[in-house]
Amino acid sequence: MERIWKDQLYHEFARIGKCLSSPKRLELLDLLSQGPKSVDQLVKITGMTVANVSQHLQTLHESRLVRSHRQGNFVIYEIAGLSVADFMVSLHRLSEKQLVEVQKLKTELLQNHMSMEPIGLEELLERMEKGDVVLLDVRPQDEYETGHIPGAISIPMEDLEKHLASLPTDKEIVAYCRGPYCLTSAQAVEILKNKGIKASRLEEGVIEWKRYMEHSGINKQ
Repeated sequence: MERIWKDQLYHEFARIGKCLSSPKRLELLDLLSQGPKSVDQLVKITGMTVANVSQHLQTLHESRLVRSHRQGNFVIYEIAGLSVADFMVSLHRLSEKQLVEVQKLKTELLQNHMSMEPIGLEELLERMEKGDVVLLDVRPQDEYETGHIPGAISIPMEDLEKHLASLPTDKEIVAYCRGPYCLTSAQAVEILKNKGIKASRLEEGVIEWKRYMEHSGINKQ
């Protein structure tokens, strides 16, 4: 009887594992961890076809990792809960620790930005409390509205150059985007530096910030 129970239990665990065996579905979960999105938005970001995105979302939905609701003429997808986003962060960290290939790819990804030493969350919070820095969220506006690091101002990457004059020149700008594997913040820092503005990159994103705050027991408000 116990053997049957264990077989059933691990069969259910395997449903999640099988669902996550697709690189494309992992990318979709990462994107949905930043905020709800329509199929069209996901198609635009990933370069996949509507049919492929829809099929992957259906698989994720069947495994109860995402949920959906209708908004006008669109079906909007989102992660089923914060535990899904938390799992993705753990997967990233485990993969980076155990797989030298991931470490190599991350190095290659950032090789053109090696002069940008990222600022850590602990240092960021200390400097924000002192008023030394301005935190800049360069993700799309809808992702900022879904959730952002308190105190951050929103200027999406595509609008950055138009709003440079609105940024203070007497403080360092710290830019962040979707986390360790997102280069948008590095590109933003390059633009800022080229305009003579002191700038740094925060490697972590909103999900990593939430985990940090929970583990450190700091009040988020």
